[in-house]
Amino acid sequence: MSRTNQPVTPTKGWRVGPTSVSLPEVHGSIAVPQGAGFWKKLLAFAGPGYLVAVGYMDPGNWATDLAGGARFGYTLLSVIMISNLMAILLQALAARLGIASGRDLAQACRDSYSKPTTFLLWILCEIAIAACDLAEVLGAAIALQLLFGLPLIWGVCLTALDVLVVLFLQHKGFRYVEALVVALILLIAGSFAIEIWLAHPPIGAIASGFIPRTEILRNPEMLYIAIGILGATVMPHNLYLHSSIVQTRKYRDTSEGRREAIRFATIDSSVALMSALFINAAILIMAAATFHGTAYESVADIDDAHALLSPLLGTSLASTLFAVALLCSGQNATLTGTLAGQIVMEGFINLRIRPWLRRLVTRLIAIIPAVIVILIYGDEGSGPLLILSQVILSLQLPFAVFPLVAFTGDRHKMGEFVSPIWIRLLAWSVAIVIGGLNVWLLYQTFTSL
Repeated sequence: MSRTNQPVTPTKGWRVGPTSVSLPEVHGSIAVPQGAGFWKKLLAFAGPGYLVAVGYMDPGNWATDLAGGARFGYTLLSVIMISNLMAILLQALAARLGIASGRDLAQACRDSYSKPTTFLLWILCEIAIAACDLAEVLGAAIALQLLFGLPLIWGVCLTALDVLVVLFLQHKGFRYVEALVVALILLIAGSFAIEIWLAHPPIGAIASGFIPRTEILRNPEMLYIAIGILGATVMPHNLYLHSSIVQTRKYRDTSEGRREAIRFATIDSSVALMSALFINAAILIMAAATFHGTAYESVADIDDAHALLSPLLGTSLASTLFAVALLCSGQNATLTGTLAGQIVMEGFINLRIRPWLRRLVTRLIAIIPAVIVILIYGDEGSGPLLILSQVILSLQLPFAVFPLVAFTGDRHKMGEFVSPIWIRLLAWSVAIVIGGLNVWLLYQTFTSL
């Protein structure tokens, strides 16, 4: 039996049954070949993980990676690796929730909590998506300025055009959206592969950097950047996004079919997130090889890094590739952010408006504050605005992570697909660590103002 666009039979642990499917225009639209071999099925399920992975390599992460590499060499590579493993676990739980319950995370909250609580969670999530979108818009605008000398305010306004791109591709089929995202990831990876080749980092130092060291805990400055990397690891909207887009596959509506779908979706997201590990590590490695041990160890600003790469590496190609990767990163993240905006609005309050209008509203919420700050403070205002966006994301993160871990560990809600006890223990540990680190980072941010 195959899935249709009708709500699945609710599990008894939910307060109410699902009243609609997630992203109805693409729900169950991608066929999964029955009776095919492992690789054909894996290819059919491949895609959602890469849409999620772009949130882990967005412009908001670049500053901490640049600062970590420039100031402390390769030491913080272990922090990037650990944060990536945390992300793999939480995204696997998001996929499990979506496939097993037939609900995305927003719908699961609506079907579990009271109306006032659901409304509050929705408002917090909308604010977080707008903040995340703000970081991506600014990142793409900075890249356009670096590449073409375009004034920052013009670049911010141009980013609204991606709404038309998403609408066009989604109308053609969800596979086209996934293909564009994968293509941009390959461009980013290719750009940084060349950057690393130009920088000639020592292989031994890179390998040792992936080994965790107690020095990170003893050095307050190093610990601060490490917490910045860990604290901004999981983007809240990615959990809502992933729990929805895994349902674009038309897997069998049986216990065996769902179990198979969970397995392949987990493989997809785990492999995809390794690309995020490579890119974040590549940014840190490039910064370590180029700036660490020089007079430029304090470099943490994207503009400064772009300006210094060419003279330090001896070719203008270095700066150009850096800007190209930044543009691809910002554009990729805005594509997935608009999808997440649609998911949370429909999931939390069951409000359906035309996709073009929803995406335009989401984008304007991000563009308007960026334009106002740039008009008042000039281009220098973009830096503090990026920091503010990351603070807002940190505030919202526990409101996404803790419900996800609770739902997937509840046998009444998940039935036979409840997370194994070892995953539940690990997930709660990760949730508490991420929550605690975000609280600490917020405290440091506000006390340093």
